[in-house]
Amino acid sequence: MRGRDEDSGEFLGPSRSQQRRSALDVLALGQQLVALSPGQLDKLPIPDGLRPHIAETQRITSPIARKRQLAFLAKQMRREDDDTLDAIRDALDAGGEASRRETAILHRAEAWRERLLAEGDSALAELLTDHPDADRQRLRQLIRNAGEERAKNKPPHSYRELFRELRDLFEGSGMENRESGIEDGE
Repeated sequence: MRGRDEDSGEFLGPSRSQQRRSALDVLALGQQLVALSPGQLDKLPIPDGLRPHIAETQRITSPIARKRQLAFLAKQMRREDDDTLDAIRDALDAGGEASRRETAILHRAEAWRERLLAEGDSALAELLTDHPDADRQRLRQLIRNAGEERAKNKPPHSYRELFRELRDLFEGSGMENRESGIEDGE
């Protein structure tokens, strides 16, 4: 019999149910890839042979044709090594973590900006103890200018620049500062 061990009678390959589950997993991965933007796709380790199929699937708008093209994409993806597909899955998971980390940095910078404008020098002193490499004079100037812009209802140039400075400061700092400062800023 084909697919069975002649001595023990056990099946040699994966069961049909297992093959179906793995095919559905690849189809789900294909759906995730099609939902991404071109910039996000560029960050993933996708083989060059799959990129045109992904682009073609994204281009199609008819539901039936898109479903058929997605099935074809999954078929092409199943031809790839398991290591390649696992690398794509890992990169997608890492992208989610990176996105959460970036969002946390943005929230932290926003909270610190509001705190600096409300509390002034005391909040600045606390920020500088956590980040001694920050430019004290530049931050103080931006805080003063942002306060004046608010008071005079001017466009928020310094307000935005202060946010950028804080974001760059938090992105450049170590992970231990990032974690301790999130609680401080909220």
